[in-house]
Amino acid sequence: MKKLFFIAATIMLSVTATQAQEVRLGAKGGVNFATIGGDNTEDLESLTGFHLGALVEIPVTERFAIQPEVLYSAQGAKIENKILGVTATSKSKLDYINLPVMAKYYVVDGLALEAGPQVGFLVSAESELDLDGIDPTIAQAIEDEFGSGDISDSVNSIDLGLAVGASYRLPMGVFFGARYTLGLSDINDINGYDGKNQNNVFQLSAGYSF
Repeated sequence: MKKLFFIAATIMLSVTATQAQEVRLGAKGGVNFATIGGDNTEDLESLTGFHLGALVEIPVTERFAIQPEVLYSAQGAKIENKILGVTATSKSKLDYINLPVMAKYYVVDGLALEAGPQVGFLVSAESELDLDGIDPTIAQAIEDEFGSGDISDSVNSIDLGLAVGASYRLPMGVFFGARYTLGLSDINDINGYDGKNQNNVFQLSAGYSF
């Protein structure tokens, strides 16, 4: 993981050094509304997470720019079942380092449409069970025994996606954005399972660039 951050940082600093008069450096963060699509996902619900990272905006023309980013992104999905007054919520938490490369077109000053590919590298994958409606002590004992665990062996380490969205930057450098990333690759690495599933994430962001 340290090597990944080093490579991304080196790319950004190299671009900055060659075009220091033109590029913008920035940071952003925000909320994720993530889910998993594909086979056998009818009952899955979105899982709220977050993203945080850095970006470089590289102008190509007056209205067109390329924007590579490095983002830590908490994704996944959840499913709820209610039986005899007990609510069991099972969560799949998938955390990635995502590297989107966005093409930006400024429709008017400040307002840009964005689209581009993304590659993600799995950081961690965990299952989590939450029980509501029974004695907290009993619920905690069940959750500790059966409800959580590392599932990284069942998830592919690389994830590919296509992102589309829009952003608006104020003259002072503060910007806001909305983006949807559609998963293109199968996230499963499970022997004997023929289904295919993908990460899908809607993001709302705020940040600052200079």
